Amino acid sequence: MLTSHHDNPQGSPTALLDTAHPTDHHAPATRTPGGGHVLVVGAPGPRLERLTRTLRSTGHDVSHAPPGEVDRRMGQAHPDAVVALDAPGENGERPEDGLEVIREVRTAPAGRALPLLVVTSAPEPAGVVDMLRHGADDCVPETSDPVELSARIEAKLRRVPVPVENLPRDPRTGLYSEPHFLDELDRELRRPEAARHGGALAVVGIAEMATLEARLGPRVRREVAERLAGVAERLGSFCDRLGRDDDGHLLMLLPGVDEETARRGLEEFAATVAGTRFVVADENVRLTPAIGWLPLAGCADGNRATGQARDAVQEALRHGDLRPVRYAPWMRGAPHRHRRPPLRTLLRPALSALSPVLALLLGIAVPFALYRQAYQLGWDLGSAMYWVVVAGLVLSALLIVLECLFSLDAAARPERPAAPYPPASAVIAAYLPNEAATIVDTVESFLRLDYPAELEIVLAYNTPHPLPVEDTLREIAARDPRLVLLPVAGSTSKAQNINAAVTRVRGEFVGIFDADHHPAPHAFEHAWHWLSHGHDVVQGHCVIRNGESSRVAELVAVEFEAIYAVSHPGRTRLYGFGVFGGSNGFWRTDLLARTRMHGSMLTEDIDSTLRALGEGARFAVDRTLLSRELAPTTLKALWNQRSRWAQGWLQVSLKHLWRSLRSPVFTARQKLGLLVLLGWREVQPWLTLQILPVLLYSAWKAGGLQHLDWAVPVCVLAMLLTVAAGPVQVLFARRLAVPELRARKRWFWSYLLLSTVFYSHFKNMVARQAHLKEALGDRQWRVTPRAAAEAVAGR
Repeated sequence: MLTSHHDNPQGSPTALLDTAHPTDHHAPATRTPGGGHVLVVGAPGPRLERLTRTLRSTGHDVSHAPPGEVDRRMGQAHPDAVVALDAPGENGERPEDGLEVIREVRTAPAGRALPLLVVTSAPEPAGVVDMLRHGADDCVPETSDPVELSARIEAKLRRVPVPVENLPRDPRTGLYSEPHFLDELDRELRRPEAARHGGALAVVGIAEMATLEARLGPRVRREVAERLAGVAERLGSFCDRLGRDDDGHLLMLLPGVDEETARRGLEEFAATVAGTRFVVADENVRLTPAIGWLPLAGCADGNRATGQARDAVQEALRHGDLRPVRYAPWMRGAPHRHRRPPLRTLLRPALSALSPVLALLLGIAVPFALYRQAYQLGWDLGSAMYWVVVAGLVLSALLIVLECLFSLDAAARPERPAAPYPPASAVIAAYLPNEAATIVDTVESFLRLDYPAELEIVLAYNTPHPLPVEDTLREIAARDPRLVLLPVAGSTSKAQNINAAVTRVRGEFVGIFDADHHPAPHAFEHAWHWLSHGHDVVQGHCVIRNGESSRVAELVAVEFEAIYAVSHPGRTRLYGFGVFGGSNGFWRTDLLARTRMHGSMLTEDIDSTLRALGEGARFAVDRTLLSRELAPTTLKALWNQRSRWAQGWLQVSLKHLWRSLRSPVFTARQKLGLLVLLGWREVQPWLTLQILPVLLYSAWKAGGLQHLDWAVPVCVLAMLLTVAAGPVQVLFARRLAVPELRARKRWFWSYLLLSTVFYSHFKNMVARQAHLKEALGDRQWRVTPRAAAEAVAGR
């Protein structure tokens, strides 16, 4: 491209537009063999006539088009090149007519790919830059030699400059430009449905694109699309054609695949992208793909289909959990006028309020009526169910005792790491209106951690409005650069906060914590001992630090020792896998980046555990890896928390149980453990309730309760074993508890009594009601409150 010219030593200062005849010595008459057809655009006048003579003298066929007539004249005779004559500016100002001519040429369909040269009277750098940016291929001052102009035209004809968007494929990335991708998509949509055999369209956005572009410039759009395309090509043939748009989205056409195959292929693509570190603009970055897609069936227009896929991308960006989002009409935000709410929406609040009554009807009244009806038809179903209930109670007790026994010999933490301590990151997920009273204490406790290498603390939080505590947090961050504040705009869940943080952390492994946790000083150091020896995730021991706040907190404190000191280590050794409990868990960063958290799951921690286990990840449990947290202090808060947990476990069971049992990744021993963990735990609450309808049926059949034989040896032994499981678990919990709780002997006796007469039934009732809520579609997240009093009490 021409940015400056030296005056022609032979010709006059206006060589191209010289008034002399082109045959004199000032304008050489050398003709270019085979010169092309040139369209000269400019206002009629002497300058235009002189330029026309100059072009003809150098061997070109010339036609003329005044401004405003370019499209029509091109339609009459398609030129090989366009030379535009820029009008001279007034008072030395840069002329604007040249830009208007450029726009006119490039707007005309026939002129988009033609070589376009501008002869200008004002070759100042600013004017040249403007014209080149607006679409000119070259700028030639009037002082140039005619032969130079001819040579430039010939050079453009031999190497036609075509805008990238007009090329079928970008020469730098190998991707279809957006117009040509849409042409390919429309061609696919025009094929008959019978010949198409399914197919899907996907658009891939990147959550970090705005941040990357602000830091590294617009080049990242092209580079990111190129990196994504490389991943798609490595994964195989599930994607047929790839393109990109000006916003850096990757466009994917998946012809001939059914919806399930398309979804699985896109999930694999997203996980691979998230688990890869890319070099973009000479920086090492991690990307979060957001995929919107829709099947080609029912699509009639490529532009509309691509727009719908982009709407789905926006929904995927909101969650950041790597799941491809299929387009749905509501994503366009179109209001449904005069649309009546569905009947289930009107009935759901009433049914949810009556769920305890429904649970009794379904668990007692319906089975009792069924047993009676079956008996009258000649089937003694109630007696058979009696032995099923007895066997179920015995099985539950044996499983509890087995976990207790195996917890004694849980694997010990390696004494030394197998590799030097790498950089590590802590992610604290917080909902600040709820955590405002505790978050400063939590952050200060993390800044006191002792770790031999670099440790960053990322506070990923969401809040509906600014809070005074944010000013305090900013002061702490200014004082200690290890604290990184990450407000997550638009977040509504812990999962979204973690997903937003995982692409920004620098550590090789990440500790995930709730906003009320105070980890032990050497927690990260000890976690690396596990991870460096081949484990991918290690779950620590969560200890209640506010047990003195209320009887409910005291109850939960002992229960957590039974869970984290006994059940988790015992189950890990018994079945060969551990679970991530949502907090005080340490993940390899690459695995967490591939797995993410799904905000649609009420227990996103268990869901992420099952997905990571399905990839072959190794989970460890360490009861000496301590972190202290706050327990609910009221029965209502405990009910809300356990309802969410129970419903979340049900969601995980429905999603993963059958898939896990069929998976070749799990061993037979692990599948048995998953059957117990995901299957039996959901059946047990309803099975234990069958004691009542079975007794009612037996009394009805015998003619009254006074006619029942209560001293059947098998039943007595089963009852003793069932009752004994509770004290055994409490005994092991006290033995393996942390020292400060082990000293609270009264708390364990109190827990044993309350668990036997109330708490076990309470948890079963919560589980049954959670099942009904899931069946009704009531998935409301109720936040566990963190009061200021609790924070003070826990210090």
